[in-house]
Amino acid sequence: MKPRLLVLGCALTLLSLPANADKLRVGWCNRSLNPSAAPFAVAVKMGWFAKDGIDLDLIPLAGSTECVKFVATRDVAYALAAPEPLALIRSQGVKAKIYYTAYQGFIYGIAVPVGSPVKGFAELKGKVVGVTAMGSVGVTVAKAQVASAGLDPERDIRLVVAGEGAQAAQLLRTNQVDALSEFDTQYAMVETTGMKLRRLPSPELAHFPSNGFVALEETLKVNRKQAIALAQGYARGTLFALANPEAAVRILWEVYPQTRPTGKDEATALRDDLLTLQARLEHVKLAKSGATQWGQSVEASYTAYLDFLQKWGLTKERATAADVTTNALIPEINAFDAAAPAAAAKAWKVR
Repeated sequence: MKPRLLVLGCALTLLSLPANADKLRVGWCNRSLNPSAAPFAVAVKMGWFAKDGIDLDLIPLAGSTECVKFVATRDVAYALAAPEPLALIRSQGVKAKIYYTAYQGFIYGIAVPVGSPVKGFAELKGKVVGVTAMGSVGVTVAKAQVASAGLDPERDIRLVVAGEGAQAAQLLRTNQVDALSEFDTQYAMVETTGMKLRRLPSPELAHFPSNGFVALEETLKVNRKQAIALAQGYARGTLFALANPEAAVRILWEVYPQTRPTGKDEATALRDDLLTLQARLEHVKLAKSGATQWGQSVEASYTAYLDFLQKWGLTKERATAADVTTNALIPEINAFDAAAPAAAAKAWKVR
């Protein structure tokens, strides 16, 4: 598909999405909500979004590529997306930026079953690698990592859709895929099925950034207060989840009942969702990138990652950190009592 047609194809897809003019449509870059959506649920439950006039409508989409396209076509105002597709679509004239980096550490990477003979990326030659969706950043990451090992990502590996959680685990068990190129919460969900995984070492990527709130530059200008309120509510939800993960999971189940696992007793469901949430919380910590404020985009981290993507042929034009990020709203986003969400979390009781 030619680049010009990427957005057009996405626009045609939008006809199938329900219109909901009264709600703020935010792209969730996964086919289904999982425990890492807890900060959104907490902000809804605690009334932080409502206080600022936000009636949130999280829209599950098939990965960050779809999320960024939907921001470009204005069907969603914001999306919690990865920077890779943003760098790619910017070359098509789409002016959008990450204005709040949610995950300071790199959530992606390739994993294999613990008993696999594969120890490094070069040994993936001839292997089948599963991703959550072909629009997932896992595709980009897999290609970059095998290219860094001297392989041809278009010929030496085969990428297939493995889906999520139990589905991906079953494909590994039955040897239909040899490895997964997904991300932290998906790996936690796979492991709750009893399939233990081993991440292939990639120290170069460990300090790269991951997803953040993406919006058109025009949106950030025209709806500045809204953009700040969305990110600030999410930041408060993040602090709440860090202080009391169990409360965050239970609130997630209440706000989004479809996220509560079925076929499990409550103790098992809670244990599994806590493992998944905690896998993500490891990557929201500011120390992962040296950030000093919630949502801050660290220039050095983005520069290193964008250079890595271009080095291995994943982007044709060089993008800079300034091209895909802005910290202009960060001081206002952080203008809240950071101790209050943690205090609320510690005071929260099971009802």
